Amino acid sequence: MTGAGNHTGHNHCPGTGAGTGGGSHDYRRSLQLGVIVTLVFFAVEVAGGYVSGSLSLLSDAGHMFIDAFSLILALAAIQVARSLPTKERTYGLHRAEIFAAFVNALLLIGISGLILYEAYDRILTPRPVDSGIMLVVACIGLGANVAIAYLLHGSRDVNIRGAFLHVVGDALSSIAVIGAAVWIMITGRTIADPLLSGVIAVVILFSAAGIVRETVMILLQFTPRDVDFDEVIREMEAVPGVAGVHDVHIWSLSSHIYVLDAHVYSCESDVNRLEGVKREIKQRLGRFRIFHSTLEFECEECRDAGLAACSLVPEDAAQRDSPG
Repeated sequence: MTGAGNHTGHNHCPGTGAGTGGGSHDYRRSLQLGVIVTLVFFAVEVAGGYVSGSLSLLSDAGHMFIDAFSLILALAAIQVARSLPTKERTYGLHRAEIFAAFVNALLLIGISGLILYEAYDRILTPRPVDSGIMLVVACIGLGANVAIAYLLHGSRDVNIRGAFLHVVGDALSSIAVIGAAVWIMITGRTIADPLLSGVIAVVILFSAAGIVRETVMILLQFTPRDVDFDEVIREMEAVPGVAGVHDVHIWSLSSHIYVLDAHVYSCESDVNRLEGVKREIKQRLGRFRIFHSTLEFECEECRDAGLAACSLVPEDAAQRDSPG
């Protein structure tokens, strides 16, 4: 191996299905159950908010509907991401989950803005609220959200985490409604209803902004935040037989699949030793959860490193072997 352009070191992604969070748990059943429960309690909160006149309940109902939509998107993304690669989609559709999470976050930002607007209007123009109905419905909604959050907790998948944050945000909103109902029962002051709704809207807004930031970083192929780029280079260059590394690119195919491609300087001419170098690099990349790598081995550039082993390049060898 004397020339550049030898692609020897491509390994495929391990069996990490989308939506599993890199682990063995399958969240599809949890998402399906979550959709059903969320839609049922969305209807309950709409009715309760209409009858009681509570902005908190109506806001929470709107958030419940967005929750249901986000769970449906997450479920659809898992199914799509499991599709096999084709000639047109050589990576499959793993990015579908990232797109779904991005859409979910934008929806959260939108519903937060709506809640803040309605809360401001209610502060300026207070309205009567039936705190008894408000309290009962909010307690039922809180129980539903806690159950769904338990089913979805613990995933490292950004798509599942986006759906989980939807549910957690709605659980916090239910707690705010309960607090507002108790306050109104005790004091008769309905201003607690829009005030607490506004506070929860701000919390949801910050959570959504975090998901937007993370998904945009993945879509723009930033280096994953939990991967130290310089440390990766050091690990690769520490492998015996590697003289240097350049043109390194690290990005996330999805929330749990990291990808790397790089050019590796190596003057190993023995194929078996070169395969050993490649295996060692891949093993070290596993420390950073990089299991999909494409490595191009080069020798000509080794002259830049001043290695004696590279002093004999093909043209030198041709002159040496020529007669006379």
